[in-house]
Amino acid sequence: MTEHETGFPRLYRYPGKMSVRQNRTGGVEYLTFPILEQTGMVRHLFSTRIGGVSKGACSSMNLSYTRGDSREAVDENFRRIAGALGCRVEDIVCSDQTHTTNLRVATRKDGGKGIVAARDYRDVDGLLTDEPGLVLATFYADCVPLYLVDTRHRAIGLAHSGWRGTAARMGRCVVEKMGELYGTRAEDIVAAVGPSICQSCYEVSEDVAAVFREEFRGSGQERQLLVRKDNGKYLLDLWRANEIILTEAGIPHGQIQVTDLCTCHNSGYLFSHRASGGKRGNLGAFLGLL
Repeated sequence: MTEHETGFPRLYRYPGKMSVRQNRTGGVEYLTFPILEQTGMVRHLFSTRIGGVSKGACSSMNLSYTRGDSREAVDENFRRIAGALGCRVEDIVCSDQTHTTNLRVATRKDGGKGIVAARDYRDVDGLLTDEPGLVLATFYADCVPLYLVDTRHRAIGLAHSGWRGTAARMGRCVVEKMGELYGTRAEDIVAAVGPSICQSCYEVSEDVAAVFREEFRGSGQERQLLVRKDNGKYLLDLWRANEIILTEAGIPHGQIQVTDLCTCHNSGYLFSHRASGGKRGNLGAFLGLL
């Protein structure tokens, strides 16, 4: 039984955006996106900190084996997430993120890799598939998750986009690769930009700001993305940057949902690297074709 919008903690939300939905299955709390639910062809979620068995800084739904948590705890957390998704752990295939724009096509033989089986690939920040039953998984603690669903050809992409991936236009890379592999047209894609750090929380140095000024110059885009502070640093809007990337790749604006939840503002509910000073677990984004 899944409950919607009842008995959940109040979160800091940004007005003017379509709300990410809070859900609970058993004791596991997770987020879903109305725009993806409306397709009727995918299972998906974005995890929260609630409902797992991890302790300390990783409490409680940590989905990383590399943050000092016990393997047994992370294994159990993945089993609980699989239960919320209505799949098996063996159906989930995990990324191996290193802030690239490298993409991998996932097939049935990849099921369970990164959890119950070793990964035989490295440096993969995005996964794509057109195989029903397989669930793609990527991981976060402030960076941006990108969910893409081709509603015509029944194909999906899920990608991790931190500042490096965003500057390299990871969203466009996924759209183009889906076109090559599945015949996807951008106008048939429904997309979501998931919970991640917001502009008011994301201070960056001049060298990072310079990369975004160069990549997004013209039409005042750089002024939308960067706000200079009195200390000479900048506030960077990764949400808007990824929205620009997806629309410029051809996805209609009305087919993109941008999150209203900041990981840093809601660090008691969502892991945030910046809010915790690096003492944290990992959140997970999951997307699979039914």
